[in-house]
Amino acid sequence: MTSRRDGLDPGPVGAARGRRIGQVLFTSLYRSRVLDADKVPATGPVLLASNHTNVLDGPLVFGMSPRPVHFLVKTELFHGPVGWVLDRCGQIAIDRSHADRRALQQGLAVLARGGVLGVFPEGSRGLGDVAAVHAGITWLALASGAPVIPIACLGTRTPGAGIGRPPAPRHRVAVVFGDPVRITAEPGLPRREVHRRETERLRRVLAAHVVDSARRTGIPLTSAGPAAGRAANANLEEAS
Repeated sequence: MTSRRDGLDPGPVGAARGRRIGQVLFTSLYRSRVLDADKVPATGPVLLASNHTNVLDGPLVFGMSPRPVHFLVKTELFHGPVGWVLDRCGQIAIDRSHADRRALQQGLAVLARGGVLGVFPEGSRGLGDVAAVHAGITWLALASGAPVIPIACLGTRTPGAGIGRPPAPRHRVAVVFGDPVRITAEPGLPRREVHRRETERLRRVLAAHVVDSARRTGIPLTSAGPAAGRAANANLEEAS
């Protein structure tokens, strides 16, 4: 486990500052709704795992979370003004072209001091139906002992819109927090099998949480078009 002395931990100040700004922006620009934020433990290390459909998801969860969050963000965004903001807000750049050990160690450093780390386990923006996830979230949970909070991010992508196009102002968006999930290693199982089983279990929990949250809020999981919408709905119904 790493520590702040190793120079890996981005520190809590930037994330806290950015969260306050995000709260103001999202409550004024959109009809934002947050449900069950009390399910996020008030103290101690926590992993947030959200579905992902639009560029707005990260800033929305970041701004509406009850605690400051350090997200793992693709390194391609750490350029120009956007990169400057991400860096000042304590976000962590991750190179998705390979197993980025430094980014993972930075994430563990955040968790080691009792902070909150945010991950989009689907890996990239898409339908948001959690049809597949990467095992990095499982590795982080096992290595840190932190619980995983599933998050449904809804309303950030309108039908026909691209993955990089935010919805118009006053659009309804929601962030719904789920029950904590503990990732555990069954004794006697090979590490690879543990990761496979626990990653699939987490995928199913997150996918079912997205289904339930869409029903609760009345905000459907939107997608790029009718065909994609049918595919997403089929995957979500299977998960439920």
